[in-house]
Amino acid sequence: MKIIRTTAENQDFIQLVKMLDEYLAYVDGDDHAFYDQFNGIDTLTNSVILYEEGNAVGCGAVKPFDALSAEVKRMFVIPEFRGKGYASAILSELEKWAAELGFKSLILETGKGQTDAIGLYEKSYERIANYGPYAGVENSVCFRKNLK
Repeated sequence: MKIIRTTAENQDFIQLVKMLDEYLAYVDGDDHAFYDQFNGIDTLTNSVILYEEGNAVGCGAVKPFDALSAEVKRMFVIPEFRGKGYASAILSELEKWAAELGFKSLILETGKGQTDAIGLYEKSYERIANYGPYAGVENSVCFRKNLK
């Protein structure tokens, strides 16, 4: 396993995000169009890709939310590679990078139907009230973690 830091212009990142969007279109159903408007990658400058034996199998990104917080975006591991701790490794790298960039906390949103993601985040993040565009959205679950 190897994780690299890159930008959203990386072709492996772009390909993984396409797979993520296909997966989310299925999981989110009718709600997908609403969520999709907040998930563009053109403004992401801090992205990571996880490789297994040279193959890109997972990704994630962070972007500034406010002066003290960054938001986790585009977290994904190809389904057949799940259960190996890859999502935790990606999240850990994003946390480290966000701290290096001077952020004090990370926030994120996921859908209620993404039970694997919720399980991952509940391990080290606290649930918070839905923030920003997700405030009042019943299908959203939001989390926060203070960085060291």
